[in-house]
Amino acid sequence: MLAAGWLIARTPFSADLSAFLPASPEPAQRVLLEQLHSGVAARTLMLGVEGGDARQRADASRRLATTLRASGHFEQVHNGDQEAWATTGEWVFRHRYHLSPAVDAERFSVAGLRAAIDETLSLLGTPAGAALKPLLDSDPTGETQRIAEALLPAQGPRIEEGVWASRRAPRAVLMLQGRVAGGDLQAQAALIAEVRAAFAAVQREPALAGLQLQISGPPLFAVDSRERIETEVIELAIAGTLVIGALLLLAFGSLSAVAIAFVPVASGVVAGIAAVALGFGSVHGMTLGFGSTLIGEAVDYAIYYLIQARGAAQPGQGWRHWLVQSWPTVRLGLLTSVCGFAALLFSGFPGLAQLGLFSIAGLCGAAAATRWLLPALRPDGAPGVGLRRWLGVQAGHGIAGLQRARRWVWLLAAVALAVLAWPRGPLWHGDLSSLSPVPRALMALDTDLRADLAASDAGTLVIAQAASAEAALQAAEAAGARLDALVAEGGLGGYDSPARWLPSLATQRARLASLPEAPVLAARLAEATAGGPLKAERLQPFVAQVQAARALPPIEPAALAGTPLAPLLEAMLFQRSGSGSDRAWVALLPLQPGAQPIDAAAVRTALQGLPGLQVVDIKHELDSLYQRYLREALWQSALGAAALVLLLAVALRSARRLLVLCLPLGLAVLLTLAGLVAAGVPLGILHLVGLLLVVAVGSNYALFFDQLAQGGPADADTLASLLLANATTVISFGLIAQSKIPALAAIGQVVAPGALLALLLSAACIRSRMTRRSA
Repeated sequence: MLAAGWLIARTPFSADLSAFLPASPEPAQRVLLEQLHSGVAARTLMLGVEGGDARQRADASRRLATTLRASGHFEQVHNGDQEAWATTGEWVFRHRYHLSPAVDAERFSVAGLRAAIDETLSLLGTPAGAALKPLLDSDPTGETQRIAEALLPAQGPRIEEGVWASRRAPRAVLMLQGRVAGGDLQAQAALIAEVRAAFAAVQREPALAGLQLQISGPPLFAVDSRERIETEVIELAIAGTLVIGALLLLAFGSLSAVAIAFVPVASGVVAGIAAVALGFGSVHGMTLGFGSTLIGEAVDYAIYYLIQARGAAQPGQGWRHWLVQSWPTVRLGLLTSVCGFAALLFSGFPGLAQLGLFSIAGLCGAAAATRWLLPALRPDGAPGVGLRRWLGVQAGHGIAGLQRARRWVWLLAAVALAVLAWPRGPLWHGDLSSLSPVPRALMALDTDLRADLAASDAGTLVIAQAASAEAALQAAEAAGARLDALVAEGGLGGYDSPARWLPSLATQRARLASLPEAPVLAARLAEATAGGPLKAERLQPFVAQVQAARALPPIEPAALAGTPLAPLLEAMLFQRSGSGSDRAWVALLPLQPGAQPIDAAAVRTALQGLPGLQVVDIKHELDSLYQRYLREALWQSALGAAALVLLLAVALRSARRLLVLCLPLGLAVLLTLAGLVAAGVPLGILHLVGLLLVVAVGSNYALFFDQLAQGGPADADTLASLLLANATTVISFGLIAQSKIPALAAIGQVVAPGALLALLLSAACIRSRMTRRSA
């Protein structure tokens, strides 16, 4: 225990929800999961400012944005104010011939120049004319206008008082992107605190004191989830300890006995945490939350010992009596539980594998403390009597009644089968979001803010992977040429591409090579403008700037560093972490739906023949990912149950006893499953884990009743120990069922009723001599 404590003191604890994402997804799915964990989305916050009038909200938005930009902790702070883009606009204008998709040799022919100049002149009478007129002499072909058209999103936030505002509510909106890694929750929490502090400073202005700040986004979800998990772990542990401690005090009537009963629990928790620390290098907060269930199951061993070691003929020899009569059954029950939990070790979710290892090591630690430590502390069991004798007598009456009424068990089983057979779609379903601890109210706010920013998640992506950034950009350009045709046909509303912000070097060189030399351009201009309202002599700045552009080198990614364009490019062009082939460069092209939803099959057909491209329907991929691991979990659970049955077969050496012992476990699973389906609970992977635990925990009760059936001790103390052990397990898992963390609540919702049913059905189905004696 000292060595384990030393190890725990050196072990980091985390609440990173990626532990409950699959460990070995497909390549396209891996890109998605990496983005969820550490991509730009994982560093993006959305803010809303409510209250006051439009002018007050706009003033607060500008003040808040100015403060956050000055902090240097954010890569992007956007609120619709264009001042931050002033220098970027100058850079784009200087490199317009690198960036404009219209630049080619035809563009600078006489016919091309004439058409481009005529189009620019026609725009002077439109609302955009005021912005174009100052650029007319130096950019008569309108390349700046075309870059702007290509870069503007299909839809954007509404502008009110010069800043972004909601289309549906009186709210100013902002979007931030932090510089810290998405998985660094401590740093993310500091950024969120900084945002709140900056807004508090804004509120000190008397005119802005009544405004309220709303925050949403993945960093807030992660930080909020960590705090929620930490809080629930403490609350569950305290509640479980108090409730179970009070129950044991009533049963034993001795504070020292209650204290000793928690020795195996403490030993099990320490052993479980240390084992996870050795196996995984860190311990997830969810694992500790699940560990509170260990209070209910580990204390069972102490209950069995403290009650069943009483009544020895010679003082100090009660532990020997227990060792002969009860320890073999407890040991076999421990092994069956280990078989059940072992299935979790092979889960594709690292978080579930942690739960399995924690439970196995914890139960072994608790059993070891019961076997070797409690006999030294209490050789003759618990000294107090309390309500234990009364509990044992009532348990005897209850068992006799259950065995008389066991014909009703078959009726219940028939009803359960009918419920499960009723057509209602697939029995097992759910998705990855079912594991999320984020409250619905916070998710609703996130949806509202995304709608305000016109930043709803793209449902379909084109992913281009290549060995270099240049190759990834060329692949994105090839895909863009095919996607443009879909946009023109109406199959897509539009798409984003990193090649719009940074064309490949090959494309840039081709565009620069198409720019004519000064004498040639001047001659073509004279011919193109002949008879028109714009004279060639006025366009000498245009000729000079074309020649300057010819001398500029192609734009490298480093040239965008420090500009607002850099984070936008990094969101769509990045190098994956890892080594070897895993460090491929990835270009993301989010697709925007048109009048109809995106047809992923049509997009795949349009891109057919282009190497290195994948079309990913995000919802479909995440659903298939979840279904894949659900199928694996079904097989693993079946193997765990088979291992448990095999272990019992070896130990019992009787097919009849094995069948009688497995019957109540199977019925407990059947009735629990039917009850959840009848209650409309969507069954997912964690409910499956819970059913496996029902078998693992319930096997302990079945084994004790089998021992009674073979002529084992059937006094009131033995029955009281079974009843108390079951009560502590049901209470601990019942508390977890109330958790606000779905991953924990799902397990509690299954195991609490399932463990109770396992006890009742074992009592009803396993007939023993005890029935005649109690009668």
